[in-house]
Amino acid sequence: MKAGFNAVSRCSLAVVAVLAVAACAPSPSGVSYNKEVQPILAKNCSECHAPGQKGFAASGLDTTSYQTLMKGGKFGPLVKPGDALSSALNMLVEGRVHASIQMPHGREKLPAKDIETLKVWVNEGAKNN
Repeated sequence: MKAGFNAVSRCSLAVVAVLAVAACAPSPSGVSYNKEVQPILAKNCSECHAPGQKGFAASGLDTTSYQTLMKGGKFGPLVKPGDALSSALNMLVEGRVHASIQMPHGREKLPAKDIETLKVWVNEGAKNN
């Protein structure tokens, strides 16, 4: 009986180890600016943050292209490649700022899936891919 218990124990430990590794696994990777990020920005940001629009006039931020997004606006860069925690883009869409400047302004918060996509993209280096 002792041998059977050891086999069960080892199997249980193996399952626990696999679950622990899975829980610590990094977020999905390989986020594409062109295929995933740009559509989120086009749907939720570019209506206001484009030349001639209210958000652009207030912030100087243009989210219509990779180059203008990475340039930032009147208040500095919006994206800090490799660091979603301190990137203004992530702070604004995640709601880690005052409610008066949470983005998209005056609309519902982005879906969690979109927020995670932006977070992973920034943490991966905010590449133009």
